[in-house]
Amino acid sequence: MKLVTGNSNRPLAQAVASYLELPLSDCTVKRFNDKEVFVEVHENVRGEDAFIIQSTSYPANDNLMELLILTDALRRSSARRITAVLPYFGYARQDRRATGRTPISAKLVANLIAEAGVNRVITLDLHAAQIQGFFDIPTDNLYAAPIITRDILDNYKLDNTMIVSPDVGGVARARAVAQRLGTDLAIVDKRRPKAGVSEVMNIIGDVSGQSCILIDDIVDSGGTLVNAADALLKAGAKDVAAYITHGVLSQGAAERIAASKLKELVITDSILETEAVKAAANIRRMSIAPLMGEAIARTASEQSAFRAFSTRAERASLALLLPHLSSISRAMKRSSPLEDGRVCCCSDAYTNQNG
Repeated sequence: MKLVTGNSNRPLAQAVASYLELPLSDCTVKRFNDKEVFVEVHENVRGEDAFIIQSTSYPANDNLMELLILTDALRRSSARRITAVLPYFGYARQDRRATGRTPISAKLVANLIAEAGVNRVITLDLHAAQIQGFFDIPTDNLYAAPIITRDILDNYKLDNTMIVSPDVGGVARARAVAQRLGTDLAIVDKRRPKAGVSEVMNIIGDVSGQSCILIDDIVDSGGTLVNAADALLKAGAKDVAAYITHGVLSQGAAERIAASKLKELVITDSILETEAVKAAANIRRMSIAPLMGEAIARTASEQSAFRAFSTRAERASLALLLPHLSSISRAMKRSSPLEDGRVCCCSDAYTNQNG
């Protein structure tokens, strides 16, 4: 097995490699003077199972081209199978035609990845679940819910804690975490009473005296998150924190979050952090390296990436079991079958499908 990475998020790729106890393959990914991407793989990959760890985050086009050209280099070097590991899948928010004469860019990018020679995709918390179907190759959409659940259990008391979806579209994601924790769920419903009138945030659920935790997949400008926190505090919430899988944090978002009333924003390392994010006192990161590493281990050894949990208790316990999964990777390195327990790197958090 070979682990390859571009320049989008090298620290995460190194963390995944450390989890798997494997080195990153030696390759050059650089720019010519005219900014064209050049790739050279310095190791023999003939017949190898190759995994490219590359988020297509900002700069999205540059990182996407690195992914495509790395794929082409591996394919032309006779890699047996190429899996694109995309901790963050850029262009995911362009998943439908909201108005006339607009593209569905998520589908176009999926086509480009498949046509370049990728045989399989592993990604995390797609913005819309149907994007899985945009790929004409097998695609595993992992969920951050187990990691989020574990971190909440480690840092919060559940007695007066309520999970909150910042909008109606994210209810399924927030409900998955609430069910794991056994807590109540509230929803922030954004409405514009009439044209020209400012958006009003209505809270569905009683948050009075509760420590509220907002759950979502992407935080970009941070405006919706900050406004939701203000609305919850106005409705009587004791304090407000947020767990967001992908911290895009563009357009001064880190500074906006730092100046807000949010107790803390917890994001994953799916996207390389900026200096502004590092400087924000109330932004904390948790690693998805074990999650992505376990998915790679299972894929390489032809094991299922998903495990169905038959009871609520088993679903909730996944977060506590995650630290012990490294034994599976070590078993894979010894070329022995993976341990077949009711533990997974990525339970199907939003549906009840076996796979």
